[in-house]
Amino acid sequence: MSVALTRGANVSLSRLAPGLRTVRVGLGWQAGGGLDLDASALLCGPGGKVLSDQHFVFFNNLRSPDGAVRHAGASGAVGGDQERIEVGLAEVSAGVEKIVFAVAIYDAVPRRQTFGQVRGAFIRVADEDSGTELARYDVAAEAGSETAMVFGELYRNGAEWKFRAIGQGYASGLAGIATDFGVDVLQPAAPAPASAAAVSAAPAVIPKNQPVTGSSPVTCFFDPSHGQGSTAVLWQPQWGVPRQIEACAACAQRVQTTVPPFYTPPQAGYPQQAQPQVPGQAQPAEGGGRRFGTGAMIGAGAAGLVGGMLINEALSDDAPEVVVNNYYESDDDGFF
Repeated sequence: MSVALTRGANVSLSRLAPGLRTVRVGLGWQAGGGLDLDASALLCGPGGKVLSDQHFVFFNNLRSPDGAVRHAGASGAVGGDQERIEVGLAEVSAGVEKIVFAVAIYDAVPRRQTFGQVRGAFIRVADEDSGTELARYDVAAEAGSETAMVFGELYRNGAEWKFRAIGQGYASGLAGIATDFGVDVLQPAAPAPASAAAVSAAPAVIPKNQPVTGSSPVTCFFDPSHGQGSTAVLWQPQWGVPRQIEACAACAQRVQTTVPPFYTPPQAGYPQQAQPQVPGQAQPAEGGGRRFGTGAMIGAGAAGLVGGMLINEALSDDAPEVVVNNYYESDDDGFF
């Protein structure tokens, strides 16, 4: 009898089916017209990252290097499964500690599609030899505005293989999952000048059944060193009106999961650009704050000086001094 799991629960497949050799992971959903969902599997090592890009099994890479994980593609809704992935447990490389199963909506951002439009999503694990379903997890009730979700994972526990229900959503689609698990599915970047510093790129989705060519010139809005600005999001700055920007997958995820105004102090994983220091320019206080340029400070000092002169003039019996030209010029673009 199949074990129904809730989010975070796990079950030993080896105990449910002693001698289990191959499992069939079925992923299913009900979606309206125009939604294109794709299942994928990530073979991860001890650090929770994929062993290599080839260990990311998806629509453009249907088999893992060891041949243990095989993407069967669309199943024609057989048994309710939309897509199936087979795993030969005995063939899985010793360096693989877990196999993560995810589903992403293809090209979701420009089409404005989310898992809120998906019904009846589930993942189930069956014995390939007997066809018996061993475990099942229904994730539809826990899905919302995400464009990709990790449904569950197979993982080693000593000599046993277990299955865990996860149900973790990503607002940044397949690129967000790729970032978390260390997959580089970018199109190759154009050759950079010899003097330019090397920049690590953020993941983006590869077009289906198309050769990988070209690259985007747009870099992450928050920090160009993050690489390509692969995800368009609405950003609320600390000062100003909301606007559309393009950010890397990690920054896009942070914007979409942070309460407005989406402003946070410098933190690990998000390097901050150093501000150039101009001689005589006041520096911002620790923890942020507005910066006042040199021109602004000189202007403020001049205003105080002229005010003092006018007061002295009003209280003095001497003839007033005339300011012929009270003009201050500065190359600094300070602001209030």
